[in-house]
Amino acid sequence: MEMIKAENIWKSFKNLAVLKGISLTVKRGEVVAIIGPSGSGKSTLLRCLNHLEVVSKGTIAIAGETLVKTGPDGKAQYVHDAEIRRICRKMGMVFQQFNLFPHLTVMQNIMEAPIVVKGMTREEILPEAENLLKKVGLLDKAGSYPCELSGGQKQRVAIARALAMKPEIMLFDEPTSALDPELTGEVLRAMRQLAEEHMTMLVVTHEMGFAREVASRVIFLDQGEIIEEGTPQAVFGNPAQPRTRSFLSSIG
Repeated sequence: MEMIKAENIWKSFKNLAVLKGISLTVKRGEVVAIIGPSGSGKSTLLRCLNHLEVVSKGTIAIAGETLVKTGPDGKAQYVHDAEIRRICRKMGMVFQQFNLFPHLTVMQNIMEAPIVVKGMTREEILPEAENLLKKVGLLDKAGSYPCELSGGQKQRVAIARALAMKPEIMLFDEPTSALDPELTGEVLRAMRQLAEEHMTMLVVTHEMGFAREVASRVIFLDQGEIIEEGTPQAVFGNPAQPRTRSFLSSIG
């Protein structure tokens, strides 16, 4: 099943086109890595998929449900607000900068959305929250505040928090770019574990090792367009496009 289907997505900020006719699909259980230079539109694409940004035109369907389509006037037509919220709850998102609530403990951060958004009780969500903290190796930090954690620990809490809403899809926006190299590994291990559990994942990343080893497919984005797409073996081992070869050699 196609969990994400985007067709001919255009996004402009004033007169600057950031996404230029992007089309992609992500099937259930796939891990798709999006790579490319800074400013190529990678993060904007993720933000459009979960409605943190609105598209100028194009179609986005999440798990078979249409979020937005191009109307007769050539502009984007979204479903109504309640439907947007319901569809977007199928996706969890992990950001570069963690976005944890500083005034809440680790456990409270994880429990907040299920209680506020889903109306669950503390007793209902507590066992699941403990399991999630165990999964990311941070159960001993349940009572700590974000300011007491390392960057890698904060990002693992952010992953657990996103998983607490039981999403069908996880979106990662350069989850290790704000981390020191020695802290990157612990976050990537948590993401590898999710991949092994067949979580559907769309990952914007600068970590080429992760993209090479864990992704089912790799998409190379540059200047708002998909330049190349294929298996990690094809994209990294024998890229077809000169721009892809140039990018990979520049970071190699």
